[in-house]
Amino acid sequence: MNMRIYVCYLLVCALTTSSITSSNTFGQQTQTPLSQQDETIRVSTAEVLLDAVVKDKRGRPVPGLAADDFEIYEDGVRQQIRSLRLVKRESDPGRNVVADPAASNGTTATTPTTTSVRAPLDSAPGMSATALVFDRLSPEARAFARDAALSYAGEGSRSDGFVGVFNIDLSLRVAQPYTTDTRLVREAINNSGSRSSSSHASTVDQVQSLATSQEALGAKAAAGVAAASAGGQGNDASGQASAAGAARADQIFAQMTQRSLEVFEMLQRDQQGYATTNALLAVVNSMRRLPGRKAVVFFSEGLAIPPAVQAYFRSVISTANRAGVSIYAVDAAGLRVISGNKAARDEITRLGNLAANRGGDEQTGRPLTMGLERNEDLLRSNPQSGLGQLASETGGFLIADTNNLKDRLRQVDEDLRTYYLLSYVPQNQVYDGRFRQVEVKLKQRSGLDVQARRGYYAINANDASPVLAYEAPALAALSSQPRANAFPVYAGALSFPHATRPGLVPVIVSVPSRSVTFATSSDKKSYTTDFAVVALVRDDKQQVVRKLSNQYQLSGPLDKLEAVRQSEVLFYREAELEPGRYQIETIVYDVPSGKASARTMSVEVPGVDESKLRLSSVVIIGRVEELSAADKNPNNPLQAGDVLIYPNLGEPLKKATAKRMAFFFTAYPAKGDGAAPKMMIEILQGTRTLAQLQSDLPAPDAMGRIQHASALPLDGFQPGTYELRITVRGAQGSVSRSAQFTVEP
Repeated sequence: MNMRIYVCYLLVCALTTSSITSSNTFGQQTQTPLSQQDETIRVSTAEVLLDAVVKDKRGRPVPGLAADDFEIYEDGVRQQIRSLRLVKRESDPGRNVVADPAASNGTTATTPTTTSVRAPLDSAPGMSATALVFDRLSPEARAFARDAALSYAGEGSRSDGFVGVFNIDLSLRVAQPYTTDTRLVREAINNSGSRSSSSHASTVDQVQSLATSQEALGAKAAAGVAAASAGGQGNDASGQASAAGAARADQIFAQMTQRSLEVFEMLQRDQQGYATTNALLAVVNSMRRLPGRKAVVFFSEGLAIPPAVQAYFRSVISTANRAGVSIYAVDAAGLRVISGNKAARDEITRLGNLAANRGGDEQTGRPLTMGLERNEDLLRSNPQSGLGQLASETGGFLIADTNNLKDRLRQVDEDLRTYYLLSYVPQNQVYDGRFRQVEVKLKQRSGLDVQARRGYYAINANDASPVLAYEAPALAALSSQPRANAFPVYAGALSFPHATRPGLVPVIVSVPSRSVTFATSSDKKSYTTDFAVVALVRDDKQQVVRKLSNQYQLSGPLDKLEAVRQSEVLFYREAELEPGRYQIETIVYDVPSGKASARTMSVEVPGVDESKLRLSSVVIIGRVEELSAADKNPNNPLQAGDVLIYPNLGEPLKKATAKRMAFFFTAYPAKGDGAAPKMMIEILQGTRTLAQLQSDLPAPDAMGRIQHASALPLDGFQPGTYELRITVRGAQGSVSRSAQFTVEP
């Protein structure tokens, strides 16, 4: 086969020019996934584990119950209790006292449902963990929360009780790592009580003030127009009309200003909602490896849940349930004169009146006030709703409408020290990723109250926590058999072992837009999509060390739909991994159809020794995009000179439309190696070497790397699958990397 290989430093040859629709450009990351491994609640062939606190009418823990006293329901279906144990921790560190010595035999035997024997005592370690988390608070609420937390720390923090202190603003701040030192905890609480918080209240006040001004300006303009129309003559009529015009102009510009503030208030509320839920996810997930029941005491004035944040809010509950963490929510506003529901409804009424007075948007006719779209959000900001749901569904409780928190907070510590541990195997063994409701009841026991978790996502994976709402069905599809393969998807994982980022692994998934469902709006004017991409990175022991994901809820005008169907959506995430071999499983899940496609690839992350030559993965290029000066990012491994490289992830190269097969790699010469490294390009098919070419590489750039792009003409290739092997040789040895590509007519 006669081949001529063209070598250039910067690839500018003509490649595929199809448009790309992407909400994630290479090098930009919108989420920082948390690592996930051990969990407390599992759904597989193993049992589901639940902890339950049982109290009498006076709020005292009730020991001595048997399995026959409990009933567990999952999605309304009664489950068989497999085991029941009583966990009781005394205040002395490391000492567990049996409530009923006759019930404990020192073993881990289970108590089946057919017996009436009281629960044996669990030999759990004598320690507990509590996270004190302060949300964004007003100065008055912050002082109130500080005093309550100091009271709790003074009484509840013992030598076997670890307490951490955290602050939430637009990020999570660790005020005090977990410790048994009460002095350090109290100092952190005091510092937290003196910190100021970001708030959207000032923006809301400005919106209301501007709305009032608009009403006055509108009335002034209307009065001027009415006076001029009523028969005014000469200068008086002219002056009145001029004043009316000026008032109308002022009203228009005031309205523009108000619109700006309203949009900012909406975005700020979303941002604050994400900050709160992400911070709670991080705190809860960090506690998952500690055995037994854990607690988060969350001080907040109300948990606002914008529509965009609702899925994350549900994920906080699910993650807490999987990690064995109960959330105790404290309304830091104390005793409210006006009920939360009434305050929320008053705000809805106010916003409705504003919208009615102002009319609608000139283009859509919809009310301009963003708050009208937030009725459910505002109602959730009532502590009895959002905070109450967060607490009750994780086995905690809400402390609200009181200025005396001391007694209720004391119960948090009691809940951590005495509880029942129950287990069952779900009758429903279909792991579809849906949220399953769990209810624990006491039968024939009047006057007793039970606190227990209320659900989990049904996924057959014990290493996928925390699980976001949109990830759960995708993870369920990933573990299904036979392997999901409903539509075309392309995926790849690359290694770029630069000395400053030795474990850099970009994970890329290309989703042809024609693969997903496009829903049409009722007015036939727009389209929407709803699909998710999830990637699990497993080490050589098949343990998940990274979870990367994104949800794509895209929309646009219906007349552009056909063009969009011809494009692709790109998922791009970067993982930092330790040296070793990894398997990466990716799944694309289309929500409307319930269909999915999975792909698996492997990548090797070499150890970094600057005295040795290193070589990146070989990238088959799909297309390139010229970058402006503002878009350039020298740390992006796929940026070469003035262009951004989009990899071909396995799509066949068609000779009818593509003239060349282009590729790219980065070499990192050994430190102190002054000689220019040499390169060998080989084309193989099976065990046969079809072509070879040797060439010198240029000198390294300022970052110590050699970025190189080349292109091979396709006219000499027969249809089939080939291997492109790149070998770079330096004074200290050589390194080879390969990539496969397929040629079609």
